[in-house]
Amino acid sequence: MPQTRKKPCTICRHWFLPDTRVGARQRACRKAECQAARRKQTQERWRARNPDYFIAHRMQVRSAQARVPEPLRMPEPLSRLPWDMAQDQFGVQGADFLGVMGRLLLTAKQDQFRDYVADSTVVVGTLHSSAGQDQMGLAPD
Repeated sequence: MPQTRKKPCTICRHWFLPDTRVGARQRACRKAECQAARRKQTQERWRARNPDYFIAHRMQVRSAQARVPEPLRMPEPLSRLPWDMAQDQFGVQGADFLGVMGRLLLTAKQDQFRDYVADSTVVVGTLHSSAGQDQMGLAPD
């Protein structure tokens, strides 16, 4: 078997000798911090390529259960809706989809309101003049 050469770790940049079983494919040294960072990078790349996997996977698992699961917990104001009735009407997977979509819309709405800045043209602390009311006279008899 050909001997592998030293190479720099992609995380800490220190030189290391790759494991002979992995060979040229090894990108990070054996330090636990480097392995954890490499794994984190790999997971981030995978999640970026598959953004909807976990939502769809959870919905499929919940709908495949033998007994009907409890409705998803939703934030206000979505928690006031009758999710048990939605499960009866649309099934578990349909109600979960509506809940996830509602939560997404609610989050998008809240993000837009955070970006909205109230721009007032009135100087705070000033009162409007009430001189117009004081100058009204009584009608002559």
